[in-house]
Amino acid sequence: MSAAGPSLPADLTIPALLRDRADSRGDHLALRAGPVRLTYAELPGRAAAMAGSLARHGVRPGDPVAALSRNRIELIDLLLGCAWLGAVAVPLNTGLRGNSLAYVLLNSGARHLIVEAEFADRVAAAGFDGTVWVMGTGPGPGPQGPPAPVGPVSALTPAAVLFTSGTTGLPKGVLCPHAQSLWWGQAVGASLGLGPDDVLYTGLPLFHTNAINAVFHALVAGATFVLGEHFSVREQWRRVAGADATVIYLLGAMVAMLAGQPPGSFDRAHRATRALAPATPAHMYEPFRERFGIELIDGFGSTETNLVLGSLPGVRRAGYLGVVMPGYEAAVIGESGARVADGTPGELVVRTEFPGAFALGYLGEPVPGPRAWRRTGDRVIREPDGWFRFVDRIKDVIRRRGENISSVQVEQVLAGHPAVAQVAVFPVPSELAEDEVMAAVVPRPGASVDPGGLRRFASAHLADFALPRYIDVVETLPLTETGKVRKADLRARGVTARTWSADDRRPSRADTVPPPATVAPNPPATDSPATAVE
Repeated sequence: MSAAGPSLPADLTIPALLRDRADSRGDHLALRAGPVRLTYAELPGRAAAMAGSLARHGVRPGDPVAALSRNRIELIDLLLGCAWLGAVAVPLNTGLRGNSLAYVLLNSGARHLIVEAEFADRVAAAGFDGTVWVMGTGPGPGPQGPPAPVGPVSALTPAAVLFTSGTTGLPKGVLCPHAQSLWWGQAVGASLGLGPDDVLYTGLPLFHTNAINAVFHALVAGATFVLGEHFSVREQWRRVAGADATVIYLLGAMVAMLAGQPPGSFDRAHRATRALAPATPAHMYEPFRERFGIELIDGFGSTETNLVLGSLPGVRRAGYLGVVMPGYEAAVIGESGARVADGTPGELVVRTEFPGAFALGYLGEPVPGPRAWRRTGDRVIREPDGWFRFVDRIKDVIRRRGENISSVQVEQVLAGHPAVAQVAVFPVPSELAEDEVMAAVVPRPGASVDPGGLRRFASAHLADFALPRYIDVVETLPLTETGKVRKADLRARGVTARTWSADDRRPSRADTVPPPATVAPNPPATDSPATAVE
């Protein structure tokens, strides 16, 4: 399998990439964010001016500079300006507040912070005592004034610290070097079949690796990147059409959310033909393509790694992550740490031969060796022909009656019911000291879900031990700002008086099911730039 793409600069740094593409792409549109439009010829000067402004405001090479903002051009300016100067951009999750925000700010080591006005009170309440610049309300760094020379940067110089979502514990700061973004651009560009005439659009938040690296997918390919304000289920296709996008980005539950909407006039009124859409169930690929004209493309990568598993245009398998990309290695190991046989579930471990293609590690922890295996926490199966299939996050595997149950497999079966729009499956405690299977189900608009009927539907596809004992019919699922279901919230809520139980032997009919409960996200999904429904 060849993943060759556009060439990368020899030193594998972001400033070198900007200069190289300015020479080769010149007046081609590089970035669009709101009213701002920038050509490739303009990018190096803008990054250098931002670097000069940061330096005049006291930022030095190696300094972390935090930012708390929704999607704005200022975040891209900060990312490129820090990279030019040799400083480190630290974009923060806009859902953070209180103690969680205070923890991340302290852990980042940042003494400078750029904040959108609506979040300024949060920063003050978190007790941040460094320099704060509020966007649009006073003097602060911006891409104007004398430019700075390129700072002391190399392939392994940190360009950003990205904090993991912390859905199962405290967020961890991931040190991402310059080269990692360039390798992302080359590998994902090959997988998506990107060319210089493509237009890449995302409304995903710029504190997440997916959106940040989408910028570099475009820059490496010499294509155009369009930044959306946020993901909106109701407005997605109108915004895709308005961006004139050919490629889009989706995460987590977003594919199901879009598929669950009533047909609309913009469903096909766009140029987009493909979407990077990790973790999409196999049964959704063809219906999504039929309705929206979009090919869904999966792969394995994480904030800490790169596109280790992927596929190339014309060689896809619905429901599979792909095969090992050139320059990477992957293995499946059991609990003992030894490799397991093909067809056997185990944890995915990965490594690379490319310098700087993986993160440098976590803040405050030892740096892994350049050829060290990285554990992923993902449970996968390698087929005999080399294709990898995702089974579950190891922390989400359910243990019942001595059997391991994949929550993803149960979710895929339940999602095949015509009345189901979204579903999350998770373990709850059993009186037998193992787990019981519980499902939270969101009905399609205008439909009702009969839990007993849904369980009978699943019984045709699942072993008895994998069938949900408990089912909640809910209005919404709790989501992170990047569209991942907060299963920790669901587990904490657990079985309530409203929960349907298979132990209840009364006849089960849709008209006897109580109205859907609401599982409130934390923070609320309507306050999230990634999951807002307008």
